[in-house]
Amino acid sequence: MERLRIAIATLALAGMGAAAGLVVPALASPSRTAKATTVFVTAKEWGFKLSKKSFPAGTVVFKKKGKYSYVCTVSGHAKLGMKGAVGVGVKAPTVTTTPTTATTTVTGPPTTITVNMDEYHFGMSQSTVPQGNVTFVIHNVGQQTHNFDLQGKHLGAFLDPGQSETWTVNLGARTYHYVCDVPYHAASGMEGDLVVTG
Repeated sequence: MERLRIAIATLALAGMGAAAGLVVPALASPSRTAKATTVFVTAKEWGFKLSKKSFPAGTVVFKKKGKYSYVCTVSGHAKLGMKGAVGVGVKAPTVTTTPTTATTTVTGPPTTITVNMDEYHFGMSQSTVPQGNVTFVIHNVGQQTHNFDLQGKHLGAFLDPGQSETWTVNLGARTYHYVCDVPYHAASGMEGDLVVTG
């Protein structure tokens, strides 16, 4: 009777089709207990690496390791500290935070910078500007969501392809770092420095 139940279960699974992507423990006789196979999965930019690509039938335990970024996408929240990174099975990445400082208004000629965002690049109309009020006209000309985060000064909105935004900040003389906060985009090249002269 037990063999009949196993045969019926096997036929039912076969009828559902292998293309359905089901993971089913192997049907083993009660006298044998197979040891679970462990497969380590490492997450990389746009892909995964498995420690084994084939393994015996039975229980398979997938363990994933890698570095993962997280961020709150509500406007202004990441700037206030709602972002970071976590390491699974690897050393956690270092997250730097920009301390908040007292704001002072500086004078100078107003400047406009056009920023075109795509995969994985910021096209800046200027990379050096005089101090004073700087207006950023930001366009997402790519195929993915991006944002322009002028760290410590203004966190731009997450823009879908074709969207734009404009904002103005008062910048004193120094170098400002900018990044895209979408996970892995900065590491792929979406970061740089804006030099503001006195």
